Amino acid sequence: MTTCDFCGRQEPDEAKTLTWSTSVENGRQRNYCETCSREHLRAMEGKLDSEYW
Repeated sequence: MTTCDFCGRQEPDEAKTLTWSTSVENGRQRNYCETCSREHLRAMEGKLDSEYW
């Protein structure tokens, strides 16, 4: 089961998480659901850590 590190959404189906985005922050891999990825796209592209979103 994959969990969104921003909103906490959980997805048991791994195939549905293919549309999720991932990042590495402070050496830790983080997963973001489709909704959070769309809402915070500019911050992700600017390489801001999620604590600044």
